[in-house]
Amino acid sequence: MTITGNVHRVSVDLSKPLAQEPQTGHNRWHPSIPPIVRAAPGDRVVLQTRDALDGQITSNSTVQDVGRVNLNVVHPLTGPVFIEGAEAGDLLEVRIVDIEPASFGFTVQIPGFGFLRDEFPEPFIVRWRIADGYAESADLPGVRIPGAPFPGTIGLAPSKEDLARITAREQALIARGGFALGPSADDAVPADPGIASEALRTVPPRETAGNLDIKQLSKGVRLAIPVSDRGALFSIGDAHFAQGDGECCGTAIEMAATFHLEFEVHKGVAAERKIRDVQFARDDYYVAPELAAPRRFHATTGLSVSREGQNASEDATLAARNALLNMIDYLGYERGFSRQQAYALCSVAVDLKLSELVDVPNFVVSAFLPLDIFV
Repeated sequence: MTITGNVHRVSVDLSKPLAQEPQTGHNRWHPSIPPIVRAAPGDRVVLQTRDALDGQITSNSTVQDVGRVNLNVVHPLTGPVFIEGAEAGDLLEVRIVDIEPASFGFTVQIPGFGFLRDEFPEPFIVRWRIADGYAESADLPGVRIPGAPFPGTIGLAPSKEDLARITAREQALIARGGFALGPSADDAVPADPGIASEALRTVPPRETAGNLDIKQLSKGVRLAIPVSDRGALFSIGDAHFAQGDGECCGTAIEMAATFHLEFEVHKGVAAERKIRDVQFARDDYYVAPELAAPRRFHATTGLSVSREGQNASEDATLAARNALLNMIDYLGYERGFSRQQAYALCSVAVDLKLSELVDVPNFVVSAFLPLDIFV
C-alpha cells in the first residue's frame, strides 16, 4: 500500500511497565493527557503496545502470580496521537493497515473478574506460544487456535464536557448498586493528580470507543469514531491474538503487538448524522471464511431460565450464562477438560450469538465451538 504522508513510529521497552516510560502512553482516559505524536490525515502511524496487564504475566508466570495481579494498571495504551484538523462533531476513520503479533500470549482468570466470576473464583493461567499464525499451549493440550489479531482497546479521549457527563452517569450507576469503576489515582499514568483524580478507567467501552473487544477489528478494518475533542487524541493497546465473541473469562489471548494505522477525518459527519457510537466496515473477510463461519462446529444454547427453574423476562444475560455453562459442561464430558480449562477455551474460541430476541419471555443465546481447533 502506498503511503501518501509521513511515517511516525512509537516504540516501547517491553521489559519496563508503562509507569517507567510514561512518555509513551497512559492507562486512563482524559483530555489533558498530552499527545506523544502529531499526525496529519494520510500519514502512517506505527505504534508498539504493551499487553493488557502491563507485563505482569510472562511465560514463567504461575497461577499464584495471577492471583496477585494488579488491575489498577489495566490497560496500558500507546498514545495519544493528535490528528491534525480533527474537531468535535467530526467522524474519525481509523484504518488498521497491519498488525505484528508478539511470540507470547496468555489467557488468565482473575478472581472477581470475568462474566462468570461467581462460578470461577480461583485464578487460572494458559501460556501460549504464538508462531506461524497459530497459538498453542501445554496448558490446553490438543488445541491449536488460529490467529486473527486485533486491538481490544482502541479509541479517543473524551472532551472535558463528556468526561463530566460520563463520570456523573457512572457514579449514578454505582449509587444504584450497579457494577462500575469510578476514577482512581492508584497506579494511574499519567500520575499528575489533576488528571489521575478525575480520569476515566479504561475497562468499559464508551461513545468514543475504548475497550470494545470486537474481534472483527482486525487488519483491513475501517473504524469510525465520533470525535469529542480537538485533535481526536487517539490511543490503542490491549492487543489480542484471538478471541471468541464475548471474551467471557475477561481475557483473550493477550499479547504485545505493533499496529500500523492511517487516519481520515470526515468533517462534521458525526454531528450532522447524529452518530453517537462507533461503527466499522471492511471489504474482505476478517479471517478466512471457514473460520468466520466454521465448517464444523458444536453449539450449545441458553434460555432466560435460571438453573433453579425460575423464568426471567427477556434476559439476554441469563441466556448467555446458560449457553456458556452448557458449553463448559460439554467440553468437560466430551473433551476431558477441567472447568477452568473449558472456561478459558470459551473465552478465546467460542462465539456467543443472539439467536432470537422476540419470543417472550425467553431469549435464546447460542455458543458456537469451532471443531477444527482440535488437533
